[in-house]
Amino acid sequence: MLGAAIQLFAAKGFQSTSIADILQKAGAHYGSLYHYFPTKQHVLLAVLEAYRDGIEAMLLMPAWNGLSDPIEKIFALLASYRRALVSSDCLYGCPIGSLALELHEPDPAVRELLAVNFNGWVGHVQSCLAAAASRLPKKTDLRQLAVFVLSVMEGGVMQARTHRDVSSFDDSVAALRNYFSHLLKTARREKS
Repeated sequence: MLGAAIQLFAAKGFQSTSIADILQKAGAHYGSLYHYFPTKQHVLLAVLEAYRDGIEAMLLMPAWNGLSDPIEKIFALLASYRRALVSSDCLYGCPIGSLALELHEPDPAVRELLAVNFNGWVGHVQSCLAAAASRLPKKTDLRQLAVFVLSVMEGGVMQARTHRDVSSFDDSVAALRNYFSHLLKTARREKS
Protein backbone atom coordinates (compact mmCIF):
# COMPACT_ATOMS: atom_id res chain seq x y z
CA MET A 1 0.00 0.00 0.00
CA LEU A 2 2.83 2.36 0.76
CA GLY A 3 4.35 1.79 -2.68
CA ALA A 4 0.99 2.52 -4.29
CA ALA A 5 0.65 5.73 -2.28
CA ILE A 6 4.17 6.84 -3.24
CA GLN A 7 3.42 6.33 -6.94
CA LEU A 8 0.03 8.03 -6.77
CA PHE A 9 1.18 11.03 -4.73
CA ALA A 10 4.04 11.52 -7.21
CA ALA A 11 1.74 11.25 -10.24
CA LYS A 12 -1.45 12.92 -9.00
CA GLY A 13 -0.52 14.77 -5.83
CA PHE A 14 -1.73 14.19 -2.30
CA GLN A 15 -5.01 16.09 -2.56
CA SER A 16 -6.06 14.42 -5.83
CA THR A 17 -5.31 10.92 -4.59
CA SER A 18 -8.17 9.26 -2.77
CA ILE A 19 -8.06 6.36 -0.36
CA ALA A 20 -9.97 4.38 -3.01
CA ASP A 21 -7.18 5.15 -5.52
CA ILE A 22 -4.55 3.79 -3.12
CA LEU A 23 -6.57 0.66 -2.39
CA GLN A 24 -7.25 -0.01 -6.06
CA LYS A 25 -3.60 0.43 -7.04
CA ALA A 26 -2.46 -1.77 -4.14
CA GLY A 27 -5.18 -4.37 -4.71
CA ALA A 28 -6.14 -4.08 -1.04
CA HIS A 29 -9.32 -3.69 0.98
CA TYR A 30 -10.37 -0.83 3.28
CA GLY A 31 -9.79 -2.92 6.38
CA SER A 32 -6.17 -3.54 5.41
CA LEU A 33 -5.47 0.15 4.91
CA TYR A 34 -7.11 1.33 8.10
CA HIS A 35 -5.31 -1.35 10.10
CA TYR A 36 -1.99 0.34 9.23
CA PHE A 37 -3.07 3.90 8.41
CA PRO A 38 -6.06 5.30 10.33
CA THR A 39 -6.25 8.36 8.03
CA LYS A 40 -4.92 9.58 4.70
CA GLN A 41 -2.66 11.91 6.70
CA HIS A 42 -1.03 8.83 8.25
CA VAL A 43 -0.38 7.51 4.74
CA LEU A 44 1.31 10.82 3.87
CA LEU A 45 3.50 10.62 6.97
CA ALA A 46 4.53 7.07 6.06
CA VAL A 47 5.35 8.18 2.50
CA LEU A 48 7.53 11.03 3.81
CA GLU A 49 9.25 8.61 6.21
CA ALA A 50 9.92 6.23 3.31
CA TYR A 51 11.53 9.03 1.30
CA ARG A 52 13.58 10.07 4.32
CA ASP A 53 14.78 6.52 4.93
CA GLY A 54 15.29 5.66 1.27
CA ILE A 55 17.25 8.63 -0.06
CA GLU A 56 20.52 6.73 -0.28
CA ALA A 57 19.16 3.59 -1.93
CA MET A 58 16.61 5.30 -4.18
CA LEU A 59 18.52 8.40 -5.24
CA LEU A 60 22.13 8.72 -4.17
CA MET A 61 23.59 5.27 -4.80
CA PRO A 62 22.28 5.04 -8.37
CA ALA A 63 23.42 8.59 -9.18
CA TRP A 64 26.83 8.21 -7.56
CA ASN A 65 27.64 4.72 -8.80
CA GLY A 66 31.27 4.60 -9.93
CA LEU A 67 32.05 8.24 -9.06
CA SER A 68 34.73 9.31 -6.61
CA ASP A 69 34.98 13.06 -7.23
CA PRO A 70 32.67 14.69 -4.67
CA ILE A 71 31.84 17.69 -6.85
CA GLU A 72 30.99 15.45 -9.78
CA LYS A 73 28.71 13.49 -7.45
CA ILE A 74 26.68 16.67 -6.98
CA PHE A 75 26.33 17.13 -10.73
CA ALA A 76 25.55 13.42 -11.18
CA LEU A 77 22.72 13.85 -8.68
CA LEU A 78 21.39 16.77 -10.71
CA ALA A 79 21.78 14.71 -13.88
CA SER A 80 19.56 12.02 -12.37
CA TYR A 81 16.79 14.63 -11.98
CA ARG A 82 17.37 15.69 -15.57
CA ARG A 83 16.95 12.11 -16.77
CA ALA A 84 13.69 11.87 -14.86
CA LEU A 85 12.50 15.09 -16.47
CA VAL A 86 13.42 13.95 -19.97
CA SER A 87 11.95 10.47 -19.58
CA SER A 88 8.65 11.96 -18.36
CA ASP A 89 8.39 14.73 -20.97
CA CYS A 90 9.03 17.19 -18.14
CA LEU A 91 6.15 15.95 -16.00
CA TYR A 92 8.46 14.66 -13.26
CA GLY A 93 8.72 16.70 -10.11
CA CYS A 94 10.79 16.17 -7.02
CA PRO A 95 8.31 14.27 -4.82
CA ILE A 96 9.19 16.25 -1.69
CA GLY A 97 9.19 19.57 -3.52
CA SER A 98 5.86 18.77 -5.14
CA LEU A 99 4.29 17.86 -1.80
CA ALA A 100 5.75 20.95 -0.12
CA LEU A 101 4.21 23.17 -2.82
CA GLU A 102 0.88 21.36 -2.81
CA LEU A 103 0.37 21.38 0.95
CA HIS A 104 0.16 25.11 1.53
CA GLU A 105 -0.12 24.85 5.30
CA PRO A 106 0.72 21.30 6.32
CA ASP A 107 0.27 20.23 9.89
CA PRO A 108 3.39 20.32 12.09
CA ALA A 109 4.21 16.61 11.71
CA VAL A 110 4.04 16.80 7.90
CA ARG A 111 5.98 20.08 7.77
CA GLU A 112 8.65 18.56 10.02
CA LEU A 113 9.05 15.51 7.77
CA LEU A 114 9.19 17.69 4.65
CA ALA A 115 11.96 19.70 6.32
CA VAL A 116 13.77 16.53 7.41
CA ASN A 117 13.71 15.29 3.81
CA PHE A 118 15.07 18.56 2.43
CA ASN A 119 17.68 18.68 5.19
CA GLY A 120 18.73 15.12 4.36
CA TRP A 121 19.23 16.02 0.70
CA VAL A 122 21.17 19.14 1.69
CA GLY A 123 23.22 17.13 4.20
CA HIS A 124 24.33 14.64 1.57
CA VAL A 125 25.35 17.43 -0.80
CA GLN A 126 27.11 19.15 2.09
CA SER A 127 29.04 15.92 2.73
CA CYS A 128 30.23 16.04 -0.87
CA LEU A 129 31.28 19.64 -0.41
CA ALA A 130 33.10 18.77 2.81
CA ALA A 131 35.00 16.07 0.94
CA ALA A 132 36.00 18.71 -1.64
CA ALA A 133 36.63 21.49 0.92
CA SER A 134 40.37 21.63 0.17
CA ARG A 135 39.47 22.58 -3.43
CA LEU A 136 37.06 25.35 -2.41
CA PRO A 137 37.80 28.84 -1.04
CA LYS A 138 38.60 28.78 2.67
CA LYS A 139 35.59 30.81 3.77
CA THR A 140 33.03 28.84 1.76
CA ASP A 141 29.91 28.19 3.81
CA LEU A 142 29.32 24.55 2.87
CA ARG A 143 25.79 24.40 4.27
CA GLN A 144 24.79 27.55 2.41
CA LEU A 145 26.26 26.20 -0.81
CA ALA A 146 24.42 22.88 -0.37
CA VAL A 147 21.14 24.77 0.13
CA PHE A 148 21.91 26.71 -3.05
CA VAL A 149 22.39 23.43 -4.95
CA LEU A 150 18.99 22.24 -3.70
CA SER A 151 17.43 25.55 -4.77
CA VAL A 152 18.93 25.20 -8.25
CA MET A 153 17.53 21.68 -8.53
CA GLU A 154 14.06 22.50 -7.22
CA GLY A 155 13.81 25.70 -9.23
CA GLY A 156 15.09 24.04 -12.39
CA VAL A 157 12.64 21.16 -12.02
CA MET A 158 9.74 23.54 -11.37
CA GLN A 159 10.56 25.65 -14.43
CA ALA A 160 11.06 22.61 -16.66
CA ARG A 161 7.67 21.28 -15.59
CA THR A 162 6.03 24.64 -16.16
CA HIS A 163 7.51 25.16 -19.62
CA ARG A 164 7.51 21.43 -20.50
CA ASP A 165 11.08 22.01 -21.64
CA VAL A 166 14.26 20.80 -19.96
CA SER A 167 16.25 23.86 -21.11
CA SER A 168 15.33 25.80 -17.93
CA PHE A 169 16.78 22.98 -15.85
CA ASP A 170 19.88 22.85 -18.06
CA ASP A 171 20.37 26.61 -17.77
CA SER A 172 20.13 26.42 -13.98
CA VAL A 173 22.66 23.58 -13.77
CA ALA A 174 25.00 25.34 -16.24
CA ALA A 175 24.95 28.46 -14.07
CA LEU A 176 25.72 26.31 -11.02
CA ARG A 177 28.58 24.61 -12.90
CA ASN A 178 29.98 28.07 -13.77
CA TYR A 179 29.73 29.10 -10.12
CA PHE A 180 31.63 25.98 -9.05
CA SER A 181 34.30 26.73 -11.67
CA HIS A 182 34.62 30.21 -10.19
CA LEU A 183 34.94 28.77 -6.68
CA LEU A 184 37.61 26.29 -7.78
CA LYS A 185 39.61 29.04 -9.54
CA THR A 186 39.31 31.30 -6.50
CA ALA A 187 40.61 28.53 -4.25
CA ARG A 188 43.58 27.93 -6.56
CA ARG A 189 44.42 31.66 -6.46
CA GLU A 190 44.22 31.61 -2.64
CA LYS A 191 46.81 28.83 -2.54
CA SER A 192 49.29 30.52 -4.90
